[in-house]
Amino acid sequence: MISSSAKIGKNVVFGENVVVEDNVVIGDNAVIGHNVVIRKDTVIGEGCVVADNTVLGKKPFKASASATTDEKELPPLLLGKYVTVGANCVIYRGATLGDFVFVGDLASIREDVEIGEYTIIGRGVAVENKTKIGKYVKIETNAYITAISTIEDYCFVAPGVTFTNDNFLGRTEERKKYFKGPTLRKGARIGANSTILPGIEIAEDTLVAAGSVLTRNTVPRKIYMGVPAKEYKDVPVEQLLENQSYYKG
Repeated sequence: MISSSAKIGKNVVFGENVVVEDNVVIGDNAVIGHNVVIRKDTVIGEGCVVADNTVLGKKPFKASASATTDEKELPPLLLGKYVTVGANCVIYRGATLGDFVFVGDLASIREDVEIGEYTIIGRGVAVENKTKIGKYVKIETNAYITAISTIEDYCFVAPGVTFTNDNFLGRTEERKKYFKGPTLRKGARIGANSTILPGIEIAEDTLVAAGSVLTRNTVPRKIYMGVPAKEYKDVPVEQLLENQSYYKG
């Protein structure tokens, strides 16, 4: 079903059982897989690929106990040019994905999320609401990015990393004043299965080793490891972001 008010570009390919609601815009040469649902007002850029069983532009449901989901009118979901979205993904209304973003299968991206160009969101990653992610970021399989987090350009988040944003673990109304996810500054890296406590700032080119629990802000260009994580040594010079061939400044 394709709404008569939808604007479909040239050479767009649709699979079976696709639903395109009112005022959707799809750019030239896009490919839309089987059983895809595109909610009203969604904008899909030129050359995008959307795999089977994905939902684009979903409105959030608000649980009665939710402390971070707002009831408000959201702008349309915007996908830039040449964005790839895998199978069985859900990307909410109010999100913006830059050009050449890649989203792996089974990922979920909430409202009020901004993702910069060339960033990779891995398989099964959950990006919660009110989060900003820069360009050339890589977030790997099954990482959890909690609400109200910031990830700057060229950061790396390994599989199974968990961000947190509530030091009160759901108790007291006072906690709502302090909700804040982690902030990763440019080039920061986090190893597999690490946990980052609420509001922590990870400085530029910090490396958090696998399995660590980070409970304090870090110093730039240092390695942290352990439970709780402590400063270990300098990041090797050859690993610094400025010395990588892919770094564009």
